[in-house]
Amino acid sequence: MSSFLLALDQGTTSSRAILFNQTGGVVAVSNYAFAQHFPQPGWVEHDPEDLWKSQTTAARTVIRESGIAPFDIAGIGIANQRETTLLWDRNTGQPVSNAIVWQCRRTAELCERLRADGLDSMIREKTGLVLDAYFSATKIRWMLDNIPDARTRAARGDLAFGTVDTWLTYRLTGGRAHVTDPFNASRTMLYNIVRRCWDEDLLAALDIPASILPKVVPSSGVIAETAPEHLGAALPIAGMAGDQQAALFGHRCFAPGQTKNTYGTGCFLLMHTGDRPAFSGGGLLTTVAWETDGKTEYALEGSVFVAGATIQCLRNQLGLITDAAASETLAQSVPDTGGVYLVPAFAGLGAPYWDMHARGILTGLTRGTTRAHIVRAGLESIAYQTCDVVERMGADAGLRLDGLRVDGGASANDLLMQFQSDLLDTPVERPAITESTALGAAFLAGLAVGFWKIHAALPTQTQIRRFYPQMDTATRQRLYAGWKDAVKRAMSGR
Repeated sequence: MSSFLLALDQGTTSSRAILFNQTGGVVAVSNYAFAQHFPQPGWVEHDPEDLWKSQTTAARTVIRESGIAPFDIAGIGIANQRETTLLWDRNTGQPVSNAIVWQCRRTAELCERLRADGLDSMIREKTGLVLDAYFSATKIRWMLDNIPDARTRAARGDLAFGTVDTWLTYRLTGGRAHVTDPFNASRTMLYNIVRRCWDEDLLAALDIPASILPKVVPSSGVIAETAPEHLGAALPIAGMAGDQQAALFGHRCFAPGQTKNTYGTGCFLLMHTGDRPAFSGGGLLTTVAWETDGKTEYALEGSVFVAGATIQCLRNQLGLITDAAASETLAQSVPDTGGVYLVPAFAGLGAPYWDMHARGILTGLTRGTTRAHIVRAGLESIAYQTCDVVERMGADAGLRLDGLRVDGGASANDLLMQFQSDLLDTPVERPAITESTALGAAFLAGLAVGFWKIHAALPTQTQIRRFYPQMDTATRQRLYAGWKDAVKRAMSGR
């Protein structure tokens, strides 16, 4: 039997490839960044060819540097940035435009018109989502309406839609597989999560032809084989999930109530809710988690649009730090923020506020404010936004956290993790291997190809760093009240 699994982790700012062995150990890692495009304020795009080239380059590099033969790979699992939307020509495989990234707000006005038409309640009932520019449906509608001849070509059956998982699979298989998994389908705002199918009513309401949609296949299962010329052998693509659901799986959150948070470009907190969808009345998303062994499982999710991207802004746009690692050192040079709050609503606010028009704000500045205070406020904003989601999730699910499993680049920041534990008044658990997204994709693929037989046989991590709350209740309440006031200012200052 082949000895390794290859995880393709296609993220918002870079494409990673990680080779795992049967104990869940990392054998090799490769990472390639790609360009971000901002053609107008609030618009975010990726070149689809950049996504493809960076991901295949990372995969080839991992195979080459590990010294293994391609046929030693038992299967491939794909984890992808979610909601990012692509259209391409079925005949040529060529994209019709840049991809519209999940962060893009260009369809905010369209969402407002749809809300005025009363579509929001139907969307919530059928998809578990809120009507927002975050999701794929209005991005598809915008492409069909604004790209020359796109709607005509779609009506002829010449165009294909996909999120990034679909795009990569289409290219890897030489155009033979146009598929997605139930989770990625559920984030389009077109998929009925109760009936588990594309919803005809939503397609009609948004004027989107069903002919462009991919086939929905299980998250764990052999989907197709790669064309040999791409990775050196015909390899089974056997796992597929959006990056956050893959991370939930990688953390082995298989029981209702188990919760993880990923600190990436955005911040995404998910709670497993079992085999029935738990609908939120307070701004959280009800979503498919995954489908394995013919069983669909669900999660509650709170999506924070800007988390690690806050640190990128402090570095790239404001020039307050030279690299991300410097943020912790500089923030530790002051005992607190000195009353400064940074609300990074650079792309509006996600859960639990869902305010598309909110914008970033910096409050509490005095003559004594230094760049260290601002950088610390930026780090703390990530924890505050997570606390907002946890507060709402506890109210919706009727559960109190007894621990939070974490991963993602910013989870390596000890100051942030300690502050997060303090704010939530609960332990935070960070595994030694924080590649939970890629690990979850590998787990899904490994189960499909028999690398592991059952969920219980999946490897567990033994090296875990735990952060315990140290802040007194009065301080916690005072700081959080200040954050809430800053958020109100960001939402009212349009």
